[in-house]
Amino acid sequence: MTKFLGTGVALITPFNEDLSIDFDALQRLIEFNIENGTEYLVISGTTGESATITSEEKKELVQFISKVNNERLPLVLGIGGNNTAAVINEIEATDLSQIDAILSVSPYYSKPTQEGIYQHFKMVAHASPKPIILYNVPGRTASNILPETIVRMANDFGNIIGVKEAAGSMGQYLELLRTKPKDFMIISGDDDLALGVALAGGSGVISVIGQALPKAFTEMIRLGITGKAKEAYTLQYKLMPMIGLIFSENNPAGVKSVLESLKITKANVRLPLVEATENLKNAIKKELINLAKS
Repeated sequence: MTKFLGTGVALITPFNEDLSIDFDALQRLIEFNIENGTEYLVISGTTGESATITSEEKKELVQFISKVNNERLPLVLGIGGNNTAAVINEIEATDLSQIDAILSVSPYYSKPTQEGIYQHFKMVAHASPKPIILYNVPGRTASNILPETIVRMANDFGNIIGVKEAAGSMGQYLELLRTKPKDFMIISGDDDLALGVALAGGSGVISVIGQALPKAFTEMIRLGITGKAKEAYTLQYKLMPMIGLIFSENNPAGVKSVLESLKITKANVRLPLVEATENLKNAIKKELINLAKS
């Protein structure tokens, strides 16, 4: 599980002008992250626009990223949904030979009870040949996995090894850290709270902004995990304005705008998402200048 200690990044899916996948840009993004300290890569998460990626494109992404990565970093693949049988079918049909863990989002839209969530992940855990990281993001799923449900699953299923927690509540993070089994990982899914979680005993973060500013962000999290609060907060204060900017309209339009300014990818997104406004793009460019000076 030390594979997932530190900073993982939820990779965007770069698109060409015709909205086909831009594999050249994706390769630049992977190399940029490997060269600048990212600890692991997450494929086909929310930030990767998984909702508008076809199953064939997802297969191509896994194959391409696995080839470029060439076993240099651990890989986590997003496989989740609100149809339990479909999630299990996808796990069984996917080539997971290059994948180190599955990130599985809590069932969305259906708004299951806590028992329904537990039974869903019981089936997923029994079906998966790979370790599972739960993903709790109630702002998108319309249902919160309560800490007691997460801890229950952590105790009952040995291959559920952690949770990407993104409820945006420091109190919920602390309750998880207080009650979890010893080796169960609490991974921040909130870029703005990630340092506080690391300092409190968390295992790190699966980040959005980390893929665009990997050197500073990974260093901040490493300092947090080792308890070096003063040095870590110095970096957090520098990064805070950009973190606020990239989430001010929608994700991943914000971070794609940062990556466009860095000449790594284009800012294209698929509908129903739209690109960042010109005002936001200009604000991001100014903040990148500020960061370069600091």
